[in-house]
Amino acid sequence: MPKKREQKTKKTTGGFKLEKKGSSAKSVGKLRLGKFAHRMKQGYFKHIEAPKTKGFSRNEIYFAIHTLHDAGEMRGRDERDEGTDKKMIFFGNRRCSLLLVFRERLFLRLRQTMRGSKMRKSRLKFEGSGHYHCMSRVIEKRFIMGNHEKEYFVERMRNLAIFSGLRVLTYCIMSNHFHILLECPQRQEVSDRELLNRLQAIYPPKKVARVATELAQLRKHGQHDSAEALKSGFTYRMYDISTYFKSLKQCFSQWYNKRNDRIGPLWNQRFKSVMVEGSGYSLSTIAAYIDLNPVRAGLVADPLKYRHCGYAAALGGNQAAREGIRGIWLGVGAEASWKRVHCQYRKLLFLQGENRQHGQRINQQAGFSKESVKQVLEEDGSLSKEQLLRCRVRYFSDGVAIGSRAFVEEIFQASRDWFGHRRKTGARTMRNVKDIGLVSMRDLQVSPISLQ
Repeated sequence: MPKKREQKTKKTTGGFKLEKKGSSAKSVGKLRLGKFAHRMKQGYFKHIEAPKTKGFSRNEIYFAIHTLHDAGEMRGRDERDEGTDKKMIFFGNRRCSLLLVFRERLFLRLRQTMRGSKMRKSRLKFEGSGHYHCMSRVIEKRFIMGNHEKEYFVERMRNLAIFSGLRVLTYCIMSNHFHILLECPQRQEVSDRELLNRLQAIYPPKKVARVATELAQLRKHGQHDSAEALKSGFTYRMYDISTYFKSLKQCFSQWYNKRNDRIGPLWNQRFKSVMVEGSGYSLSTIAAYIDLNPVRAGLVADPLKYRHCGYAAALGGNQAAREGIRGIWLGVGAEASWKRVHCQYRKLLFLQGENRQHGQRINQQAGFSKESVKQVLEEDGSLSKEQLLRCRVRYFSDGVAIGSRAFVEEIFQASRDWFGHRRKTGARTMRNVKDIGLVSMRDLQVSPISLQ
């Protein structure tokens, strides 16, 4: 079968003309996504103004256009219809608007194509400020992080947070994965002095001094546009969790590979993120789940004895960790003494009761034993909040959004194109959990709650 060839001719109008040469015999369902991604990167579809269509994202619409084009049923041109000033395409032998194509054939072709191969969706983020629970796992679940690796990771995490303008509320670094609960403020302007202060957190003094000198010279000669362009080379990396974790994981991977004389990727996949409601109840629940990781893993009986988590760092006197715990329990901007905050957070982390055996008092986790939890899960019963926090809960890492029902519904309506057109509501009740005031965006089917 002869190879299909494409010819791309750039017009003076800035659009592209795509023409098919030869016959097309490939089935629609076997098209390669790599080809589509390449065309998106090269800007093949920039000239097409796709209307907002219920139930489909912009990338899905473009993928359908790409599919029909490769099937020999459509060729796109950068033309405007006289009188209506609409972008036009050729569908078969008919000249019609893009919206009419959607109504007749595009939906059917899109569903047939996406059934066999699925594109990765973009990450859901808050439009302004928001809180995220993020985690990532080492490739092949290898236990590579010793004490030295964990200390280096925490140091880079803190420094990059200062540069990015993010606030780490709490964290837990395990041997093969990490959890971080952070606040991402709304993007704002950064002054020259603030920029130089942030650069000191991640760059050596010589580079910071060089940037300061260059900025001062540009300001002195009135070249403010050039000075802003220089600043934008740094500020675009701020106030964004994707850029933050890209820098963090890349920096740690390069350091670890060089130190251990290895090559190749170190992390399993891109990091997971869950949008968390900014109320004290939701934040404190997720924070307690994070700090209790070493307890669930059986490494320690009390999280204060595991120094690579935010709670232990706060008890050790780290001011940044204490400010994070204070922001978790009382909400952002609230003021309270550390003694009071620690007392309240301690009750949530490690509830204790009294149990007597042979006349002696024994401290015991309130309402928790592995046998009782296993029995509840097998009987499809409901766990209390204390029992839930000592189990592995996939809702907290794969649930997309966690919070009150009103919060999850608000995120669902704001990101309606991210979900299928058949879905009517966003909030999903968590399985095997009593009504604790939290719901998830996803209804997980496979092992949503487990002991390991």
